[in-house]
Amino acid sequence: MEKYNELINSSKAVLVEFYASWCPHCKAMMPVMEDVKALLKGRANVYQFDIDENRELADSLGIDGIPTFIVYSDGNPVWTSSGEMDGSALVGKVEEYM
Repeated sequence: MEKYNELINSSKAVLVEFYASWCPHCKAMMPVMEDVKALLKGRANVYQFDIDENRELADSLGIDGIPTFIVYSDGNPVWTSSGEMDGSALVGKVEEYM
């Protein structure tokens, strides 16, 4: 959790995705997330966590659906959504808090 707290405080706005490699919706979001990372590069940090490899973290944050996206501003969660979504909508949400 200490490392996670460092990551969510690593820039003014941070986007975190929780996913699973076996999840079809998560697989559909992979290319979208690559685009989002490219669009936000140098402006906001983007991190992805596989829930199977980070079960304790996902449980401690109450993640119960995947993919789940969380936007942090100054280390505080300001927006959360689950399910497939448009990349421009994700970028827009992050930009609101930059």
